[in-house]
Amino acid sequence: MMLKKTNRLFPNLIILGLTGLLLTGCGEGSMDGRVIMTLAHESQQDMLTGSGSSQPYLFESSIAAIDPDNPDTKALLLSEGFYSACAPELSYTAEHIVFAGQKNKGEIWQIWEMDLTNLETRQVTSSAENCIDPTYLPGGGILFGKQTRDAAGNTEHALFTCNMDGSELKQITFNPNDYFASQVLMDGRVLSRSKEIYPKEKEANLMVLRPDGTKAELFYQGEEGTKLLSGGVETNNGKIIMIEAGAKNPNTGKLVAIDYSRPMQGRIELSNALEGSFKSVRPQQNGRFLVTYKSPEDETFGLYEFNSDVNGLDRQLYQDNKLNVVEAFLVEKRKSPKKIPSEVNLHHDSGLLLCQDIDFSGYDHKANGKETAKAVKIEFLGLETSLGKVDVEKDGSVYLKIAADTPFQMQTLDTQGNVVQGPGSWIYIRPNERRGCVGCHQGNEMVPENRQPLAVLKEPIVIPQPKELLVESKVESEKK
Repeated sequence: MMLKKTNRLFPNLIILGLTGLLLTGCGEGSMDGRVIMTLAHESQQDMLTGSGSSQPYLFESSIAAIDPDNPDTKALLLSEGFYSACAPELSYTAEHIVFAGQKNKGEIWQIWEMDLTNLETRQVTSSAENCIDPTYLPGGGILFGKQTRDAAGNTEHALFTCNMDGSELKQITFNPNDYFASQVLMDGRVLSRSKEIYPKEKEANLMVLRPDGTKAELFYQGEEGTKLLSGGVETNNGKIIMIEAGAKNPNTGKLVAIDYSRPMQGRIELSNALEGSFKSVRPQQNGRFLVTYKSPEDETFGLYEFNSDVNGLDRQLYQDNKLNVVEAFLVEKRKSPKKIPSEVNLHHDSGLLLCQDIDFSGYDHKANGKETAKAVKIEFLGLETSLGKVDVEKDGSVYLKIAADTPFQMQTLDTQGNVVQGPGSWIYIRPNERRGCVGCHQGNEMVPENRQPLAVLKEPIVIPQPKELLVESKVESEKK
């Protein structure tokens, strides 16, 4: 469908400093049916297209609302009094939004909540470090990203939770990754765009975890050469929708769908017929998507409705030659996700990990047509040093008691001490968490064999190992 480009230009809220615009037709005390969006100036184009920094902080951005059914009415500036405001998220009752913002230039980004019935705001966090990407949690409270520094000196964005008054602030992720654009799935788990930044920066993928940080695992990783440009959002028909770029056009975002139940299977590109680039997507209850899209002829990202039945754009809702629409959602009530009970017990200083067979792999690990060597040991690598090497049982199993909230990687070793597989992705275990894995590098859809691993017949091995064992292991390695 060919869309005629409109000449309706939204006033540049940032440059002209307009505030207090009225949204005609909006009943007092209700924002139902309106679209709330983040607007960023064209000077932020590098960040929006993916060619610039991966940081989600949009300086001089604004949050505004429009009436999609009355395109000629003026927009309402919601973030009046803020130097920067972005990443709004709607409450399940559609009565509030949370967002990240700066009151004044140069200030720390904090999380704020707005009452949509009267547009009054209140500050939720009072952090010494930047906070971004808030989202509501079922049962109360919020989850958001916050700048942290790990033991190795790396600066990353970990996930935190807190109550709506900012109390009970808790860090829930501890690996050297940046976590952005988190959403809560209907099953109660958090889906987040995660990017490993140490020891070297990798492409982002989708991670899933519980709101207490437990059971963190890979949800989706694109094929080699692809680039994930957004987080994932859940539809009402069992799909996860996201923006992904291919190897040939790394800064051109395409609309992609994967299955919730089998995320590594059945990837479908929904926007094959469109040559432009997508920035964000948000499903609506009616089955259609709100998308921000930029055609090859456009200077900025505009707001459209996307029809998934025909995989094409329907009506254009907003366009401005100076302002980009970064993200948008419709104000409508939605069902609250499941609330998952937490197994974290902060009185414990460790958690348990059981690996059924370190030689089992969900992928084909062969070298020069020959099977790789059998692994007999597993080594745990911390941010700064090895946390220990341990022997595995004859069936390849190993049972471990690991220091809580301590990031580590695992690699398997043969009888000569050579690396067979790894190191893998960073893992952490929360206090009192109990986790199990099928094997090393297994697919996340693998089902373990129904047998009792030999390792569970013994007490778990403690990681990090005692200092005397670590010294002994280091001496052995130096002799080799």
